[in-house]
Amino acid sequence: MMSMRLMRFGTKKKPTYRIVVIDSKRARQSQALDIVGTYTPLDDPAGVDLDLEKAKKWIAKGVRPSSTVQSLLDRLIKPAKPAREEKA
Repeated sequence: MMSMRLMRFGTKKKPTYRIVVIDSKRARQSQALDIVGTYTPLDDPAGVDLDLEKAKKWIAKGVRPSSTVQSLLDRLIKPAKPAREEKA
């Protein structure tokens, strides 16, 4: 079964991740079929660079996103509510 999950890159204590499509039985650092985007959790705010069209195409083909990738997809599809302005 194919899955969409994170592949770790970066230096010690400064991780960056690639969001990849890979066979679920392969190791984390194995060769991926496709790179869908990147995720940098230490940026403020955390940076997610994701090709939504590619992700939707793979999901339509039956690829299952991991729980972390699913939360990143949800975050991009449903942006956070803007802060309310207080009245003076």
